[in-house]
Amino acid sequence: KMPAIVTVDLRLNEPRYASLPNIMKAKKKPLDEKTAADYGVDVSPRLEIVSTTEPQARSAGIMVGSVDELVAKLKEAGAV
Repeated sequence: KMPAIVTVDLRLNEPRYASLPNIMKAKKKPLDEKTAADYGVDVSPRLEIVSTTEPQARSAGIMVGSVDELVAKLKEAGAV
């Protein structure tokens, strides 16, 4: 078992479009379907979910109408 190394270059996001003759040739070729078992890969789940919980609800924020009101609220809270 060896680690995999993947390299890319700047043209990674440029799609290559197939020509019509190549599309027609591809339709005639057989399609071999392989499974992970064909390659000796174990795909059994390795995670166990112990428990799930929702986060606690937070209180709603305060809507302010202007910057001056925001500064006043921050001063009142001792944040500024």
